Amino acid sequence: MARSIALRQLSMAPRSRAQLEKKLSQRGCDDDVAARVLDRLTEVGLVDDGAYAEMLVRSRHAGKGLARRAIAHELREKGIDRDLADEALEQVDTDDERARAEELVARRLRSLHGLAPEVQARRLAGMLARKGYSGDVAWAVVRRAVDEAPEHQRD
Repeated sequence: MARSIALRQLSMAPRSRAQLEKKLSQRGCDDDVAARVLDRLTEVGLVDDGAYAEMLVRSRHAGKGLARRAIAHELREKGIDRDLADEALEQVDTDDERARAEELVARRLRSLHGLAPEVQARRLAGMLARKGYSGDVAWAVVRRAVDEAPEHQRD
């Protein structure tokens, strides 16, 4: 029963070992049985927290535009070991993070056309903050984008 539950979970989406342990516990599986099943799935390569963490970092940074801080929080929630999480987060360096923030701001700025520069800056900074960007990065990127926006250029 534990094996079929774990395999069903893995067939839907990749999962960390901690997520599978939680699901098996919710379903009433004995802890010893769950540990043996998960050990075997790890042994054959179906459960790999390192690969899962790397995949999650890539997808969350590229897809949702999350910063390392937000991704690290998500990895902790999914039960990924701190060392594995730190290793996976090395894929995203400061330059990558800043470039992604600039892309997000440029895309969002188009929809804020016509608003006062202060309102644009506040909304853009809020968006970046919700995605886990530090205040230093967020405000530097936002100030530059708003200042360079064609609608705010003096003729």
